[in-house]
Amino acid sequence: MADLSFDAIGTAWTITTAAPLAAPVRAAVAGLVEEYDRTYSRFRSDSVIAPLARTAGTVALPPSAAPLLSLFDTLHRLTDGAVNPLVGHSLEKLGYDAAYSFAASAPSPAPGWRAAASWETAGRQVQLHTTEPATLDIGAAGKGQLVDLVFDLLQAAGHSDVTVDAGSDLRHAGQRALQVALEHPYDSTRAIGVVPLRDRALCGSAANRRAWGDGLHHILDASTGRPVQAVAATWVLAADAMSADGLATALFFTDPARLAEEFAFDYVRMFSDGRATFSDAMAGVLFS
Repeated sequence: MADLSFDAIGTAWTITTAAPLAAPVRAAVAGLVEEYDRTYSRFRSDSVIAPLARTAGTVALPPSAAPLLSLFDTLHRLTDGAVNPLVGHSLEKLGYDAAYSFAASAPSPAPGWRAAASWETAGRQVQLHTTEPATLDIGAAGKGQLVDLVFDLLQAAGHSDVTVDAGSDLRHAGQRALQVALEHPYDSTRAIGVVPLRDRALCGSAANRRAWGDGLHHILDASTGRPVQAVAATWVLAADAMSADGLATALFFTDPARLAEEFAFDYVRMFSDGRATFSDAMAGVLFS
């Protein structure tokens, strides 16, 4: 097996393939990741979405924005507004800004996704419109989508045995299952279980991943602007990483049964008091 490792979009990546990636494929991966970052990063003043933070308006996004924004539409509805891609300014108010100041001020709810934004496909582009200044943050599902895009690129290049790992968001294809440890959210030297991953995606989210100050972290209820406290970590198995990533975020805010009405997935959800709930298929993966 061959590994390609690099840092991008604020996390460490490892791509594992049966055969080493040819130079043109490596270049294509780098170009894809850079294009995604240049489109969506709220930390870059030159990103496509940056002008929306200053004034209401319209930006043109790539075709891949359509499934991403459609997923946000659904998760926003199923979480009663807690998942909202306009949460960027709320994160900035708590100190998670482009300068990484970590200097918190009073929490601020995000603009309503339905009230302040709309989108439509226009030819090969997606037009995103906002009616007020708003900072887009697609972190709830964007990293998972980028994993899928890189995975699809590698499959198209002939790599049928591949794992894409972007800092706890994974997509796998191959004959042998990958054994993935579920990191304990309060002790990175321990695992709460091991999940066999084959031909699916596994994404996890934890409040300790980006935490600062007293009770401050990056998983906010967009309707209040406050960090969630009841849930400590979630993991989701699904067919693709974008869905798994978005559902892992949504599980901080809503009941799994509500999500299961519209999505097929398996999950583990660990609460701040140490309790864990899980889907039937995950019962055997947790340590007792």
